[in-house]
Amino acid sequence: MEWIDWYNGLAKPSWTPSPRTIGLIWQTLYPIIIVSFGFVFLQAFRKKIGWKTALPFAINLVANLIFTPIQFGLRNLPLAAVDILVVWTTIIWLMRAIWPHYRWVSVVQIPYFVWVSLATVLQLSMTVMNW
Repeated sequence: MEWIDWYNGLAKPSWTPSPRTIGLIWQTLYPIIIVSFGFVFLQAFRKKIGWKTALPFAINLVANLIFTPIQFGLRNLPLAAVDILVVWTTIIWLMRAIWPHYRWVSVVQIPYFVWVSLATVLQLSMTVMNW
């Protein structure tokens, strides 16, 4: 079964965005993530900030990147729910960690945080509805 057929067969809340809309949102967010996270990692490599400040960015990046393989490859809703909670939590952590150093990096994460907040509620809802 194709992933889209599997996904379309899941019980979802009525307010679930279409896969196309979700894709457009990520097309907007990924450039923000690439530029801001890249900046943070560059500052850590240059020793302008400590690796402790960059750590939540690294954890978030890994958790974000493995979500799709977990959700659509493994088709494991509970594990995907745990993963997205890690993504959501690390956004809060990284925004707080970078604020004293580069406030703009924290501020540009707001759309990412808003979307992941909505996506987290969606994922948790889908997980419960398909348990």
